[in-house]
Amino acid sequence: MAVGQLIADRYELKETVGTGGMSTVYCAFDTLLERQVALKILHDQYGEDEEYVERFRREARAVAQLSHPNIVTVIDRGEENGKQFIVFELVDGENLKELVDRGGPLPVRRVLELGLEVGRALAFAHAQGLVHRDVKPQNVLLNDEGHAKVTDFGIVRSLDAVGHTETGTVLGTSHYIAPEQARGERVDAQTDVYSFGVVLYELLTGEVPYPGDNFLSVAMKHVNDPVPSVLDARPDTPLRLATLVERSLAKQPAERPASMDEVVAELEAVRVELDAKDGDEGTMIMKRPAAVPARPPRQRRRDARRVTVPALLILLGVVAAAVVGGLLLFREDGGEPSSESPGPAVELSGVGAFDPDGGDGEHDDEAGLATDGDPATFWRTQTYRSQLSTFKSGVGLVLETGGAPERLVLTSDTPGFTAEIQAGSSPEGPFETVGASKVVGSSTTWELDDAAATHYVVWITQLVGSAHVNEVTAS
Repeated sequence: MAVGQLIADRYELKETVGTGGMSTVYCAFDTLLERQVALKILHDQYGEDEEYVERFRREARAVAQLSHPNIVTVIDRGEENGKQFIVFELVDGENLKELVDRGGPLPVRRVLELGLEVGRALAFAHAQGLVHRDVKPQNVLLNDEGHAKVTDFGIVRSLDAVGHTETGTVLGTSHYIAPEQARGERVDAQTDVYSFGVVLYELLTGEVPYPGDNFLSVAMKHVNDPVPSVLDARPDTPLRLATLVERSLAKQPAERPASMDEVVAELEAVRVELDAKDGDEGTMIMKRPAAVPARPPRQRRRDARRVTVPALLILLGVVAAAVVGGLLLFREDGGEPSSESPGPAVELSGVGAFDPDGGDGEHDDEAGLATDGDPATFWRTQTYRSQLSTFKSGVGLVLETGGAPERLVLTSDTPGFTAEIQAGSSPEGPFETVGASKVVGSSTTWELDDAAATHYVVWITQLVGSAHVNEVTAS
């Protein structure tokens, strides 16, 4: 294919952006919708092989089912002069491999942010009955806001599929391949758990657990070699996170976390523990990775760990006691809490959805789940297969309060959508903006402008897929 060529009388090829074993990806201009897209074309040598053509078609069908903010969206599929092609949204950014190669190991919090986004994408695919089978940093793109998008489901397969490619054929990339995959055995969701564990290891340490240049030798290391210690390579890794990575890299699928949902839950738990630490670094969505300290000798680190962990616990206990004592003394002297501390909690109740442009409804009956104190439940929007703004000005969750909150905190297990906070005197509006538009993360705080209001709206304006609001609290 040549630059400038028009595909299907619609897509003008601009430049080559990547080449793989089965296909080439181009940046193209969609002359119909006047936007840039990514266009993947199957290589000529595979175009006459019905098995490869069917696999290529299967990719398009599979990913078309996966409407999720952290999965690259399929736009179109077709054939041009015998050449099969798929059109995706264009994610104009580097991939995770390039990010690590450029800056080295990532900060722990950044690993958690990216891990949660990729993990949720894979968990969603598994819930649809699909396994990726080629999870690796090269297949995770970063958009201009630093959020992860999983791509290249070229060897995706149904979890209940049967056939001659199920066993006896090795598919995947050797540095990230699961032992059962390397042996040509049947793969399932546990295969993705293993490969995802390798990705987490690399993001934390800057290197793969089993390096090498020969496919077979590396694959056999995955089958036979012991799992390397994350803490040996990256001593500042939280113990719970290191344990999760090493469990994910277990040789036997039954010894790994039971599902990608369990992996995501553990990553979220580590993030919550990290957030609870005083003075910890803030979110680093766009921060350049920092270098890892030089690696000391293995035996010396083990000895140091035996000595320093109890000592550290004692020191933390002393510091905590001193802090508590200081606070008690401060209050006995009649002092006031810091003005930066959150004020008393203000009661909130989810009372419905706000959908002024109409549609199928936005799950009014689930509004109360966003204020029930249970982070496992949530209010959700409808699922939007393309950007919400092409259909509506927005949708929102209506909250009722008897107080006057100064801030709202929202938690979500589907970060990446954009929202603002609006306020009014009625659940039907009108509403005015009192909290600026933000890209929602796992936990997002709004400082509210002064507003005499009885009702607030979490007003969502940018969204692909479905947004969950797990909890909203006010103070």
